[in-house]
Amino acid sequence: MENEFAKVMSERTDEELIKIVTVERTSYNPKAIEAADEEIENRNIDTSEFKKIREKVTTEKEQREKVDSNIVSSGIRFLHYIIDFTITYLLILIIFIILGLFINPTSNSFIGSLLTLITVLGTFFAYYSVMEIKFQKTIGKFITKTKVVKIDGNKPTASEIIIRTISRLIPFDGISYLFVKNGLHDYLSKTKVIKDTPK
Repeated sequence: MENEFAKVMSERTDEELIKIVTVERTSYNPKAIEAADEEIENRNIDTSEFKKIREKVTTEKEQREKVDSNIVSSGIRFLHYIIDFTITYLLILIIFIILGLFINPTSNSFIGSLLTLITVLGTFFAYYSVMEIKFQKTIGKFITKTKVVKIDGNKPTASEIIIRTISRLIPFDGISYLFVKNGLHDYLSKTKVIKDTPK
Protein backbone atom coordinates (compact mmCIF):
# COMPACT_ATOMS: atom_id res chain seq x y z
CA MET A 1 0.00 0.00 0.00
CA GLU A 2 1.33 3.40 -1.03
CA ASN A 3 2.25 5.77 1.77
CA GLU A 4 -0.64 8.25 2.19
CA PHE A 5 1.84 11.11 2.67
CA ALA A 6 3.75 10.48 -0.58
CA LYS A 7 1.70 12.94 -2.65
CA VAL A 8 1.91 15.65 0.02
CA MET A 9 5.69 15.30 0.27
CA SER A 10 6.08 15.31 -3.53
CA GLU A 11 4.62 18.85 -3.52
CA ARG A 12 7.14 20.18 -0.97
CA THR A 13 10.24 22.14 -1.97
CA ASP A 14 13.70 20.67 -1.36
CA GLU A 15 14.24 23.02 1.57
CA GLU A 16 10.88 22.12 3.13
CA LEU A 17 11.70 18.40 2.85
CA ILE A 18 15.08 18.92 4.48
CA LYS A 19 13.43 20.87 7.35
CA ILE A 20 10.91 18.06 7.83
CA VAL A 21 13.54 15.30 8.11
CA THR A 22 15.91 17.36 10.27
CA VAL A 23 14.77 20.13 12.66
CA GLU A 24 11.03 19.43 12.42
CA ARG A 25 11.30 15.62 12.48
CA THR A 26 9.70 15.17 15.90
CA SER A 27 6.62 17.18 14.85
CA TYR A 28 5.65 14.75 12.07
CA ASN A 29 3.99 11.34 11.87
CA PRO A 30 6.56 8.54 11.23
CA LYS A 31 4.80 7.72 7.92
CA ALA A 32 5.19 11.36 6.84
CA ILE A 33 8.92 11.23 7.67
CA GLU A 34 9.23 8.00 5.69
CA ALA A 35 7.51 9.64 2.68
CA ALA A 36 9.80 12.70 3.00
CA ASP A 37 12.91 10.47 3.14
CA GLU A 38 11.74 8.63 0.02
CA GLU A 39 11.06 11.90 -1.82
CA ILE A 40 14.56 13.17 -0.91
CA GLU A 41 16.03 9.94 -2.26
CA ASN A 42 13.94 10.14 -5.47
CA ARG A 43 15.08 13.70 -6.11
CA ASN A 44 18.73 12.92 -5.33
CA ILE A 45 18.90 15.91 -2.98
CA ASP A 46 22.46 16.53 -1.80
CA THR A 47 22.45 15.58 1.90
CA SER A 48 25.52 17.77 2.51
CA GLU A 49 23.07 20.72 2.43
CA PHE A 50 21.23 19.30 5.47
CA LYS A 51 23.60 20.76 8.05
CA LYS A 52 23.54 24.23 6.52
CA ILE A 53 19.73 24.29 6.27
CA ARG A 54 19.35 22.83 9.77
CA GLU A 55 21.56 25.61 11.19
CA LYS A 56 19.68 28.29 9.24
CA VAL A 57 16.26 27.03 10.39
CA THR A 58 17.43 26.64 13.99
CA THR A 59 18.78 30.22 14.02
CA GLU A 60 15.52 31.57 12.53
CA LYS A 61 13.47 29.64 15.09
CA GLU A 62 15.58 30.91 18.00
CA GLN A 63 15.27 34.48 16.69
CA ARG A 64 11.45 34.19 16.41
CA GLU A 65 11.24 32.76 19.94
CA LYS A 66 13.40 35.62 21.27
CA VAL A 67 11.12 38.19 19.58
CA ASP A 68 7.97 36.42 20.84
CA SER A 69 9.29 36.37 24.41
CA ASN A 70 9.76 40.17 24.28
CA ILE A 71 6.31 41.12 22.92
CA VAL A 72 4.76 43.86 25.06
CA SER A 73 1.45 43.54 26.88
CA SER A 74 -1.93 44.89 25.75
CA GLY A 75 -1.78 47.42 28.60
CA ILE A 76 1.44 48.93 27.24
CA ARG A 77 -0.04 48.97 23.73
CA PHE A 78 -3.09 50.84 25.04
CA LEU A 79 -0.77 53.35 26.73
CA HIS A 80 0.99 53.87 23.34
CA TYR A 81 -2.40 54.51 21.78
CA ILE A 82 -3.36 57.15 24.39
CA ILE A 83 0.02 58.95 24.25
CA ASP A 84 0.27 58.94 20.44
CA PHE A 85 -3.39 59.92 19.99
CA THR A 86 -2.85 62.89 22.32
CA ILE A 87 0.32 63.95 20.47
CA THR A 88 -1.28 63.72 17.00
CA TYR A 89 -4.31 65.65 18.31
CA LEU A 90 -2.03 68.44 19.63
CA LEU A 91 -0.06 68.51 16.34
CA ILE A 92 -3.30 68.83 14.36
CA LEU A 93 -4.45 71.63 16.69
CA ILE A 94 -1.17 73.53 16.21
CA ILE A 95 -1.39 73.15 12.42
CA PHE A 96 -4.99 74.44 12.46
CA ILE A 97 -3.95 77.46 14.53
CA ILE A 98 -1.11 78.24 12.09
CA LEU A 99 -3.35 77.74 9.03
CA GLY A 100 -6.02 79.93 10.65
CA LEU A 101 -3.58 82.84 10.58
CA PHE A 102 -3.45 82.67 6.77
CA ILE A 103 -6.70 81.06 5.65
CA ASN A 104 -10.31 81.58 6.64
CA PRO A 105 -11.75 78.04 6.21
CA THR A 106 -15.31 79.22 6.95
CA SER A 107 -15.38 81.33 3.76
CA ASN A 108 -15.88 78.14 1.71
CA SER A 109 -17.24 75.09 3.50
CA PHE A 110 -15.94 72.67 0.83
CA ILE A 111 -12.38 74.02 1.03
CA GLY A 112 -12.61 74.07 4.83
CA SER A 113 -13.72 70.41 4.93
CA LEU A 114 -11.04 69.38 2.42
CA LEU A 115 -8.36 71.25 4.36
CA THR A 116 -9.50 69.61 7.60
CA LEU A 117 -9.36 66.13 6.06
CA ILE A 118 -5.91 66.71 4.51
CA THR A 119 -4.57 68.14 7.78
CA VAL A 120 -5.91 65.33 9.98
CA LEU A 121 -4.88 62.45 7.69
CA GLY A 122 -1.59 64.07 6.69
CA THR A 123 -0.54 64.71 10.29
CA PHE A 124 -1.58 61.22 11.36
CA PHE A 125 0.28 59.57 8.46
CA ALA A 126 3.39 61.75 8.83
CA TYR A 127 3.65 61.23 12.59
CA TYR A 128 3.47 57.43 12.57
CA SER A 129 5.36 56.74 9.35
CA VAL A 130 8.23 59.20 9.89
CA MET A 131 8.76 58.23 13.54
CA GLU A 132 8.64 54.47 12.93
CA ILE A 133 10.73 54.55 9.72
CA LYS A 134 13.42 56.69 11.34
CA PHE A 135 13.40 55.45 14.95
CA GLN A 136 11.28 52.23 14.94
CA LYS A 137 9.18 53.95 17.60
CA THR A 138 6.71 56.73 18.25
CA ILE A 139 6.90 59.02 21.28
CA GLY A 140 4.64 56.57 23.13
CA LYS A 141 7.17 53.81 22.42
CA PHE A 142 10.09 56.04 23.46
CA ILE A 143 8.38 56.58 26.84
CA THR A 144 7.70 52.84 27.36
CA LYS A 145 11.08 51.73 25.94
CA THR A 146 9.58 49.59 23.18
CA LYS A 147 10.05 49.42 19.40
CA VAL A 148 8.57 48.03 16.18
CA VAL A 149 10.32 45.07 14.55
CA LYS A 150 9.63 42.59 11.77
CA ILE A 151 8.47 39.15 12.90
CA ASP A 152 12.10 37.95 12.67
CA GLY A 153 13.31 40.78 14.93
CA ASN A 154 14.93 42.90 12.21
CA LYS A 155 14.19 46.55 11.44
CA PRO A 156 11.06 46.95 9.28
CA THR A 157 11.38 48.41 5.79
CA ALA A 158 9.80 51.75 4.89
CA SER A 159 7.09 49.95 2.88
CA GLU A 160 6.22 47.73 5.89
CA ILE A 161 5.89 50.83 8.10
CA ILE A 162 3.71 52.53 5.48
CA ILE A 163 1.43 49.45 5.35
CA ARG A 164 1.40 49.50 9.17
CA THR A 165 0.42 53.19 9.22
CA ILE A 166 -2.32 52.85 6.59
CA SER A 167 -3.68 49.79 8.44
CA ARG A 168 -4.17 51.95 11.54
CA LEU A 169 -7.07 53.64 9.68
CA ILE A 170 -9.12 50.42 9.88
CA PRO A 171 -12.00 51.02 12.31
CA PHE A 172 -11.26 49.71 15.84
CA ASP A 173 -7.64 48.89 14.90
CA GLY A 174 -6.43 51.05 17.79
CA ILE A 175 -7.98 48.70 20.35
CA SER A 176 -7.67 45.40 18.43
CA TYR A 177 -4.62 44.34 20.50
CA LEU A 178 -6.85 44.26 23.58
CA PHE A 179 -8.42 41.12 22.09
CA VAL A 180 -5.43 39.56 20.27
CA LYS A 181 -1.71 39.59 21.06
CA ASN A 182 -0.90 41.67 17.97
CA GLY A 183 -3.17 44.37 16.54
CA LEU A 184 -4.52 44.42 12.99
CA HIS A 185 -1.82 46.84 11.85
CA ASP A 186 0.84 44.45 13.25
CA TYR A 187 -0.70 41.47 11.48
CA LEU A 188 -1.12 43.20 8.10
CA SER A 189 2.40 44.68 8.10
CA LYS A 190 4.03 41.52 9.55
CA THR A 191 5.49 43.51 12.44
CA LYS A 192 5.48 43.27 16.24
CA VAL A 193 6.11 45.63 19.15
CA ILE A 194 8.74 44.37 21.58
CA LYS A 195 10.72 45.62 24.57
CA ASP A 196 13.68 47.68 23.38
CA THR A 197 16.43 45.75 25.10
CA PRO A 198 19.99 47.16 24.89
CA LYS A 199 22.23 45.30 22.44
